[in-house]
Amino acid sequence: MAVDEGLCAWVQEALEPLGPVTMRKMMGGATLYLDGTIFAILDEGEIWFKADAETDTIWDAEGCERFSMTFKDGRVDTMNYRRGPSDVYDEPEAMQRWAKLAVGAGLRGAAKKKPRKKPSC
Repeated sequence: MAVDEGLCAWVQEALEPLGPVTMRKMMGGATLYLDGTIFAILDEGEIWFKADAETDTIWDAEGCERFSMTFKDGRVDTMNYRRGPSDVYDEPEAMQRWAKLAVGAGLRGAAKKKPRKKPSC
């Protein structure tokens, strides 16, 4: 499965006023970063924005489903990413509004991670 390069280019263009968007391809999709903060993934030609407990009610109110994946053994797992509303695909202001919400979740998630211990000599 290939990453939708056109969608990535659209995201970069729409979010240019907020900062640089970079992409890292992984597991058939891609992870998107805004100014170094993870905020979305691309999968199957769709954008899924990072969410967290603080923003879940906003995503729920918009009817944005949670990202799920099915493993080869049949297990289904979900991640706290939400399908982007349809207006993000053609309205830069909508892309910016939802991306800001997702960047906030990305920053909060990064702040919760404990720093790795440096190996002792």
